[in-house]
Amino acid sequence: MKSGDYCRLLLLAAIWGGSFLFMRVAAPAFGAINTAFLRVLFGFIGLAVILAVMRTPRDYQQKFGSSLLLGVINSGLPFLMYCLAARWLPAGYSAILNATTPLMGVVLGGIFFYETVTLKKALGVLTGLFGITLLTTTGSAESLPQLLAGVIACLVATGCYAVAGFLTRRWITERGGLDPKLVATGSQLGATLFLLPFFLYACATEAPVHWAQPLVWLCVLAVGLICTAWAYILYFRLIADIGPLRSMTVTFLIPPFGILWGYLLLNETLSEGFFAGGILICVAVWLVLSPGKKLAEKGKTPAPETK
Repeated sequence: MKSGDYCRLLLLAAIWGGSFLFMRVAAPAFGAINTAFLRVLFGFIGLAVILAVMRTPRDYQQKFGSSLLLGVINSGLPFLMYCLAARWLPAGYSAILNATTPLMGVVLGGIFFYETVTLKKALGVLTGLFGITLLTTTGSAESLPQLLAGVIACLVATGCYAVAGFLTRRWITERGGLDPKLVATGSQLGATLFLLPFFLYACATEAPVHWAQPLVWLCVLAVGLICTAWAYILYFRLIADIGPLRSMTVTFLIPPFGILWGYLLLNETLSEGFFAGGILICVAVWLVLSPGKKLAEKGKTPAPETK
């Protein structure tokens, strides 16, 4: 990895760490479905403006459908899950659980994408599961059922992220590549179209939302334009440059920023169990990313990562 790749990883972690803060403010006020939809909508609008200003050719090279579907997997479902989790979990909890993305990458990559499973990776998965257990049994959410529901929602989101990373390599990178701005724009359009029916149904059936909340709108705009539009350009560029599994390591860097923003701006307090569970998850991610002896190999030789 080059120095520029490390800088993009750190910047992306700071941006995505802030997204949990913004969703923590917006989701309880506007509702989970509304917040998720507005996030991808403003993300798409921001990316469309960037393409127009930069005069980027809209040549998807027969990858437009793949970009739309990636948006459902990599944005629509995860954002909905995180907005649901934000109703019950402090921002720091969602940020630390987001760090399980590489663990999901090991499990799902080994099962579905012929990725090699090593001894250290297997130990990392077990350590991560123990850390999640410790996190959920010592939490400070309003109730244990809400805490568990929030944790499950976060894990569904990280599973989607892991699958999307491998599919991006298979559908985009290995088929000749594509401008990251185009991939990001197509994916946010796909996520917007996916969440639109949920948004319309929520508006028609749920209690009226008090929309006249300037601070909440600022959070929605920030999470859409900064944490989605700009961030996904950085993310798809990283996948093209360093491969999906290395790109997922950004989730290892997100928790410190998520905790810092929540502590500084929302006055969130965290229990000792949170820190212990967070440390275990960080150790688990390190085990997953470090080289080790082969424990098992499924089917065929894994596809090489893009350097």
